[in-house]
Amino acid sequence: MALHDAMRRLDDVRLELPAGSVAGQRVPGRLYADEALFRQIRGDDTLVQLANVGTLPGLVDASLAMPDAHQGYGFPIGGVAAFDVETGVVSPGGIGFDINCGVRLLAADREPPAPSRLKALLDDLFRAVPAGVGRGGALRLDRKAMDGVLAGGAAWAVRAGYGTEADLAHIEAGGRLGLADPGQVSERARQRGRDQLGSLGGGNHFVELQVVEAVFDEAAAAAFGLAPGQLVVSLHTGSRGLGHQVCGDHIRILDGAMRTHGIRVPDRQLACAPIRSREGRAYLGAMAAAANFAFANRQILTALARDVFRGALGGAGLRLVYDVAHNIAQFEEHGGRELLVHRKGATRAFPAGRREVPADYAGVGQPVLIPGSMGTASWVLAGEPGSLAETFGSCCHGAGRRLSRKAALKESRAEAVVADLERRGILVAAASRRGICEEKPDAYKDVDAVVEVVHRAGLARKVARLRPLAVIKG
Repeated sequence: MALHDAMRRLDDVRLELPAGSVAGQRVPGRLYADEALFRQIRGDDTLVQLANVGTLPGLVDASLAMPDAHQGYGFPIGGVAAFDVETGVVSPGGIGFDINCGVRLLAADREPPAPSRLKALLDDLFRAVPAGVGRGGALRLDRKAMDGVLAGGAAWAVRAGYGTEADLAHIEAGGRLGLADPGQVSERARQRGRDQLGSLGGGNHFVELQVVEAVFDEAAAAAFGLAPGQLVVSLHTGSRGLGHQVCGDHIRILDGAMRTHGIRVPDRQLACAPIRSREGRAYLGAMAAAANFAFANRQILTALARDVFRGALGGAGLRLVYDVAHNIAQFEEHGGRELLVHRKGATRAFPAGRREVPADYAGVGQPVLIPGSMGTASWVLAGEPGSLAETFGSCCHGAGRRLSRKAALKESRAEAVVADLERRGILVAAASRRGICEEKPDAYKDVDAVVEVVHRAGLARKVARLRPLAVIKG
């Protein structure tokens, strides 16, 4: 029987794959999706990967997939998996190659400029923000500076003059994972990252100018400093080549470690090691260091954007609303026990009252940032108590791919994609024609439908919808 036939619908937004659906699957798989999204998700190996994750030692409750889920490396993208720290494992496949790929939202203190000035602003940003595969960044790091970034994250960038202490209060984990061990980051990873700090990269990374189109929760929007008609900026990028190398290095180490620890997995892409093992601790130290590199990267890009805004818009300011990671593992307390929560293409969605929520958002919950494709809306949500009850405080991270990059590239031309976006009133600046085709709007699921599922499931509630005005693609 195909796995999609084994899925049991629990309600209109939840499905469950029973334990035992594949050999060794000890816990069920749970998918958040309506029928239309489920039909898209079942078209690749997402459900196989959801079931396979359920075979891993120490997994708590269930293997989880969000409505933006699609096939990834070992774990589905859009996946959440929480492991008991004493009996469980850590797996790079549950975090991904772009460690701490994440989203940052900046709010301007004004409305969008007129179209001619908007085009000039986009051009200025495109010149200021290094974008594209392999493109160097704003800084070149010697070994001492690299160690500082890997250990200090966004705080290092603030000390270096790229922001303020107030920024750090509005970044997940304060912009720094304390378990970072720069000594576990290979020389090759350091070489790949030394000239990439302060750069966007390629793929689905972007800088987007947006307008707050509608507000759905006035109290939360006011707490976040968002109002209808306001200009905002979204940044989406991660740890660049450094994070990719860290992941590849440690997958090879953990693949060998599984034999030492007597672990067998149905897919070698699930390479893992016990959390408390030497190999597990080494990977966690390297992963956290790469995550800190990504936090610093987004902080420096914020400083570049602020400089452009001050020059182009008569001193306009950009306030950091929040910065969320969506490829990361963190130690967290859930239900009175310590767990290592893997989020791959998923983000925290902590509700009001959780200690990790910034003090000025404590009454409304953590901002949850959900970018769409470059031709569709993005969303700001707020974490709800249901996320703690069901998903270890987690939510979706975006629209999720509908077409592979290869398929999207095959059926589109860059000129046609740009012309279509301009007809919708969206300006585009891109480092490559290939990137435009791979990231065209219809390569992604319907972000409004994805958000509707998590809203109805009680994982996060709608706060504001953001409409794109102009986008920079790598």
